[in-house]
Amino acid sequence: MILSHVTKQYRTVRALDDLSLTIEEGKITAVLGESGAGKTTLLSCIMGLIPFEGEIDGEGGKRPKRREDCSYLFQDALLLPNLTAEENIDLVLPKGMGEKTREMLARVGLKGKEKAYPHELSGGEKQRVSIARAFLYPHKLLLMDEPFSSLDLALKRALMELVRSLREEEGGTVLFVTHDVQEAAFLAERALVLHRGKLIGDLPIDAPYPRDLLSPPPEARELARILLETGEIK
Repeated sequence: MILSHVTKQYRTVRALDDLSLTIEEGKITAVLGESGAGKTTLLSCIMGLIPFEGEIDGEGGKRPKRREDCSYLFQDALLLPNLTAEENIDLVLPKGMGEKTREMLARVGLKGKEKAYPHELSGGEKQRVSIARAFLYPHKLLLMDEPFSSLDLALKRALMELVRSLREEEGGTVLFVTHDVQEAAFLAERALVLHRGKLIGDLPIDAPYPRDLLSPPPEARELARILLETGEIK
């Protein structure tokens, strides 16, 4: 995916400022930055949810079209309370994929929970349903908006490893935003750093998988240095 001179202005705030970059196909890329850096706005532009100046894959952003080849994983699980786990997934899938839904729920550790309602699931189990839904929805690109930020360390590590293994099995490109250097260093193969809508860092992360969340690879120090130099993170 190629972004060319992407700019997004919200009245007096320039959320994205002449951003040009390439997202590598088939890789996991993290987008790091402080609150207000433009991370979520970037995902919204890529999804075609908001108008913007510039181009993404040669398409102008003044009249954007929602990408049909894109799946999305939010910070919160966003499950409908009156539907079961499998029904929440089936709702967004093409007809006839019920068996695949049950298979995917088993793969994410929810075998036997197919008929459970959201209020019967823990926070981690709800996010597993969301992960299953995101990977089952036909897509080439998975966008994730800080889906691990509110989780405890053990659950965060388990779900990030789940996303990594599913991406290896299912293929596709993953782009996720985070303010956490450890998350980026644990999961990503490349990290982009945004500050006030501008790209100020672009670093490959070459450490082999699996990685240790408590002992991140050396690239984590460089990412932390770049963020600290912005003066926004202490």
